[in-house]
Amino acid sequence: MFDLTHFFNMAAMAQTAAPAATESPQATMINFVPFVLIFGIFYFLVIRPQQKKFSEQEKMVKALQRGDRVVTSSGIHGKITKLEGDALLMLEIAEGVEVKIDRNNVQALEAKPQPATAKEGEKK
Repeated sequence: MFDLTHFFNMAAMAQTAAPAATESPQATMINFVPFVLIFGIFYFLVIRPQQKKFSEQEKMVKALQRGDRVVTSSGIHGKITKLEGDALLMLEIAEGVEVKIDRNNVQALEAKPQPATAKEGEKK
């Protein structure tokens, strides 16, 4: 017959740890090498590029000027008409339509349009 106390005694015996073997300091250090390598790879592939991208974005936001054409994080394209302090700006999104947005919502500067040039052999 199944005895419940026998079951609990077996579980308790399975949980007892064997005496720890003494490891040398070199063996302990070798166990940490994979963790250090993983962190190093993670740093150079994820953390460092994100830090560079963040600093470039911060520089761009600080350098915004009146007249710049920008794209917001929500995808709205417009022209900066007024800078209000360090945090806000007025963005003209259509003729006569201006919205006030936070500087940090500016995602990118629009590329300045290049004037079209006529190719050789084409008539104007």
